[in-house]
Amino acid sequence: MLTRRAFLRRAAAAAAPTLIPASVLGAPGTPPPSEKIAVGFIGVGGHGLGWNLRRYLTLPQARVLAVCDVDAKRMVKARDVVNQQYMNRDCAMTRDFREILARKDIDAVMISTPDHWHTLISVMAVRAGKDVQCEKPTLAIDEGKILIREVRKRKRVFQTSTEDRSVPVYHRMAELVRNGRIGKLQKIEVVLPKQPTWPGDPTPQPVPPELDYDMWLGPAPWAPYTKDRVHFNFRWIRDYSGGILTDWGTHLFDTAQWANDTERSGPVEVEGTGSFWEGGLFNTVKDYAVTYRYANGVVMTCKPGNPSIKFIGTEGWVGNIGWRAPLQASSKKILESRIGPEGIHLYTNPAGEHADFLKCVKSRKDPYFPVDIGHRVSTVCHLANIALLLGRKLRWDPEKEEFIGDESANAMRRVRPMRKPWTLEES
Repeated sequence: MLTRRAFLRRAAAAAAPTLIPASVLGAPGTPPPSEKIAVGFIGVGGHGLGWNLRRYLTLPQARVLAVCDVDAKRMVKARDVVNQQYMNRDCAMTRDFREILARKDIDAVMISTPDHWHTLISVMAVRAGKDVQCEKPTLAIDEGKILIREVRKRKRVFQTSTEDRSVPVYHRMAELVRNGRIGKLQKIEVVLPKQPTWPGDPTPQPVPPELDYDMWLGPAPWAPYTKDRVHFNFRWIRDYSGGILTDWGTHLFDTAQWANDTERSGPVEVEGTGSFWEGGLFNTVKDYAVTYRYANGVVMTCKPGNPSIKFIGTEGWVGNIGWRAPLQASSKKILESRIGPEGIHLYTNPAGEHADFLKCVKSRKDPYFPVDIGHRVSTVCHLANIALLLGRKLRWDPEKEEFIGDESANAMRRVRPMRKPWTLEES
């Protein structure tokens, strides 16, 4: 199976240009340098470099001015990629993202850090007057509410960074369901990928000289360095992420919410069973079976396997098996259904998340995955983790955004304490 990340790496490599773009020279039909959107990159690891940065370097509307990473090797590599593309030595680099936020000549930032940094850096960026594209998800439900408040208050453009809404198969699914092609929606089946099988090595190790480990930890509690804690594997540790449910759930749950017309709301009930990593470093959920219920009667289930999604209605079903796999349906009629001008047409941008963000920086309109909808999808992920940790069914009020009659659950939705000097409070 071609994994999502492998697909993205191949697509980015195929799209990477080999010649200097005409846009840098201000050639006919391309914006001159004075009209480009100046972008700073915060986090240039595997996904930050291999997908986000390489995509930006293909877009004539953007000019990358600076890169930041706490890992000096990654930082230098990203700097060199930018300089090679632009055929100069102008790209700045730093291990402290605050230096990028302080630059008046940078219009927007692309944030590709571990999850525990997402909201804090995004809030600091919008307060500094930057538009933001940031990888998903938040670390806690109430973080998202703070992020929405700051983005709207300061009138910044914010793109929750996933490509799904520009992927034809997921856009088509959502439109078919929203236009009633499977009748009344009754059930959504979501399958997320399986996870690593080892529990992570907690043995303390010397910090590599190229890594600013204290900055990597940032607002998270102090913990001894081990190679299994940082970079890709942060996903399996609750101090930094929510495991597979937040990593992949944000993708497929968004398509589910989009098709269910609940992208600005959410379920009213969640329950599930599962087990957690033991005997090592990792502590997020390992095995799970989760069930959500919505006020409109739709039931959504989630389990591990081959990443897939299926919508079941009173008159048929539509879905796929495998990441970006071809569309399937219960009938040829559904597959070939045409949605006319009078139908529901969901906004997308075939050029992708990065191009859509830059377009909206110019127009000052919301991109296809704005802060409000990104928060709601992250919430769906967090609801599952909280239910699994508490081991009981939970009732959720999507309007008040709080658990009903359960203070223990409500305590788990709140912003976690941050290690000094980091804070979401405005100075």
